[in-house]
Amino acid sequence: MFTENRRLRDELRTTHARIAALEAERNDYLRKDRRAGVLTLDAFREAAAAALRGSQRRGEPAALVLVDIDGFRALNGRRGAAVGDEALATVALRLRELVRGGDVVGRTGADEFAVVMPGANLAGARGVAERLVAVLEQSGPVTVSAGIAVDGGTGQLDGLMADASAILERARIAGGGRVGAPGRQPSVEPSRGAIGALALALAERDRGTGEHAEQVVALAGAVARRMNLDGEEVERIAAAALLHDIGKVAVPDSILNKPGALNDEEWAVMREHSIVGERILRAVPGLGPVARMVRHGHESWDGSGYPDGLAGEAIPLGSRIVLACDAYDAMTSERPYRPAMAPPEAVAELVAGAGGQFDPRVVEALVGYLEDRTPLEYAARTPA
Repeated sequence: MFTENRRLRDELRTTHARIAALEAERNDYLRKDRRAGVLTLDAFREAAAAALRGSQRRGEPAALVLVDIDGFRALNGRRGAAVGDEALATVALRLRELVRGGDVVGRTGADEFAVVMPGANLAGARGVAERLVAVLEQSGPVTVSAGIAVDGGTGQLDGLMADASAILERARIAGGGRVGAPGRQPSVEPSRGAIGALALALAERDRGTGEHAEQVVALAGAVARRMNLDGEEVERIAAAALLHDIGKVAVPDSILNKPGALNDEEWAVMREHSIVGERILRAVPGLGPVARMVRHGHESWDGSGYPDGLAGEAIPLGSRIVLACDAYDAMTSERPYRPAMAPPEAVAELVAGAGGQFDPRVVEALVGYLEDRTPLEYAARTPA
């Protein structure tokens, strides 16, 4: 009898333990946002408030980082909810990789995340935010803006959220893809002047390259609008089109102006220009997304391009648009080593390359735009 009672007690303990584990698992499941895998708003507020009280008791600093996905509503509308969900998951994953074990991460809005960092000062919080912005710029396809607030000893979550939100809004107004912090006021669109200066430098370096860039800008902007991209993305693509050859400032004149075909060594130097272009543009605040488009401006839809051999949707859409428009303008322009093609002939080349070198959707949009142009405009590009 004693043995039987002990067995029953053991079974009862095991059952209770299983129930407790299942209950804990259920509670954890309910506290996590299903799309992002971080705490829900209510769970975040509870955990963040506790973390702030702990920092206050210990006399430690604390910081809050608020992160917003740039252009999330347009991304959802343009590419669907599944792509929006993927963007949320990507940002949450990168954020979890960057924060410390004791930091509290939650989804606080449709396209917004927050991190409470107990024991962290402004420099520590800024480091996390800037690394997140840089990682997402380099990996794509989304970029984020961030705002930072530092606890002054009150331990009040709502006050920190309000301060970080105001700073985040200034970062968004300034063009997105950047970090705002206390005492740091980002100026509105600081990259516009830099874009003009770089374009002028390119034109001075090689007048033909500068004129070609202007033609590509007009085509790329028209194609982007025809593909129903939002205004902000059209501007970024136009900037990438204008500066897609900026890396050629580092190419020697003997290669850049060679009248004949390049040899293998010369091609190796020429192919570096997209990487050089990316480095130049990344030095300009706010031009990270444009720099990424420029780096991948010679990637092919089928993966045969350079410098990274990306394929399909892994290539930034702006890069795919600029590539096709660049190719069309190059084919219909005179070169020292060949005459210009007639527009219909160049269009045939684009169509033949769809699915290989070019994104078929981009080719369709570009050809549609060209065919909609007036006969006079079309004839103007036709060699006599």
